[in-house]
Amino acid sequence: MIYKAFIETKIGPIGIAEEDRFLTHLFFQQKKSPIDAVAKWTPLLREVAKEIREYLNGKRKKFDLPLKLYGTDFQLSVWKALRTIPYGETRSYREIAEQIGNAKACRAVGMANHWNPVAIIVPCHRVIGSDGSLTGFGGGLPLKQQLLELEQRDRRHR
Repeated sequence: MIYKAFIETKIGPIGIAEEDRFLTHLFFQQKKSPIDAVAKWTPLLREVAKEIREYLNGKRKKFDLPLKLYGTDFQLSVWKALRTIPYGETRSYREIAEQIGNAKACRAVGMANHWNPVAIIVPCHRVIGSDGSLTGFGGGLPLKQQLLELEQRDRRHR
């Protein structure tokens, strides 16, 4: 059974979903909600909501949540690499491609980011163009900028 819940945050509503006590989705728009999910708060979804609020308030740098990610082997390798980007730092698509051993796969890394089912938790917002420009993000570029500024501001104040 897949369960989902919605939380109000200072960056707007966020949907979250779990399957078998693993987080499977974080989404910014209702249309990305798993179709067969049942609306119900579970202990895991309560913990996810708590950790997201802590992150958005600058009190959490890493997430400690069980994940079940569905994707190709390539996507899974990209998502694993994204989780190594430290809080408040960024990497380019090229750097992620090199990290996973396929330096020419920059565009494919971008597509894997596009399909990241748990944005913020797997921090695809920390991936930018090699020229420093902001590029696509499921929540929109203004939200990507806001998340990066939150992390960088917090790092400066430590």
